[in-house]
Amino acid sequence: MTLGEENGRMNDTITDSTAYTALDAAPDTAPDWQARVDLAAVYRLVASHGWGDVIFNHAAMRVPSNPRHFFIKRHELLYTEVTASNLVEVSMDDDLDERSGVNRPGFTLHSGVMRGRPDVQCSVHVHPEEGIALSGLKRGLRPLSQNAMRFHNRVGYHDYEGLTDSFDERERIVAALSRNRALIMRHHGITTVGETAREAFSLMKGFVSAARIQIMMESTGQEVLEIPAQVCERVASQYEKHDRGRASAEWPAYLRQLDMLDRSYRD
Repeated sequence: MTLGEENGRMNDTITDSTAYTALDAAPDTAPDWQARVDLAAVYRLVASHGWGDVIFNHAAMRVPSNPRHFFIKRHELLYTEVTASNLVEVSMDDDLDERSGVNRPGFTLHSGVMRGRPDVQCSVHVHPEEGIALSGLKRGLRPLSQNAMRFHNRVGYHDYEGLTDSFDERERIVAALSRNRALIMRHHGITTVGETAREAFSLMKGFVSAARIQIMMESTGQEVLEIPAQVCERVASQYEKHDRGRASAEWPAYLRQLDMLDRSYRD
């Protein structure tokens, strides 16, 4: 019995693992195809950082031509097997699980984020050990490094409720995320969001670095120096400007890195 059947929330029209193809049948527009390429690249980059957890964890990209739809990977695929063409297009208004080709907790989380934050085009959710360790600390992310500055007053906290397979949890996740750039899901993992694939991935990379640095500092047992709040706010604002401007050149560089290793993500 699937999680969806057990919870009595499944759409009865979804009957087998090929049901997702119904939404993929229409030809993609140029922006839609670029969104597919960018999301496939995110999956490959996540894998290269060791955050893929075999087939679990997930990232999603809103479909430019239909903002009520988003792309996500097929449940059974390794991150290194994800390509632009094998991403699944789903409606955030449906009620899906693995029978439709997608991971139920992933669909629940990303459909909630996309529904609640129309500005978000891409969301990334992973379980890095540094992030999970930080998520269990009462004070959470502290202003101890430049890496942490991106998230000053821009990170939410969501208390642990178990696997995210219940739609009831979506409202609480969105409320905790609020207008923030990242969400610490206590004892679980990290979610970052952005207006582009680059922003969502870059924020995750920065968050994991900030978490690792904090844990390294605190593990020394010595007194640590926190950056003053007024400096934190100024730098967080600088980073927002940075991410909308000069950092945009970073994404083509990431794609060139991937192209040198394996261009199949573009297929």
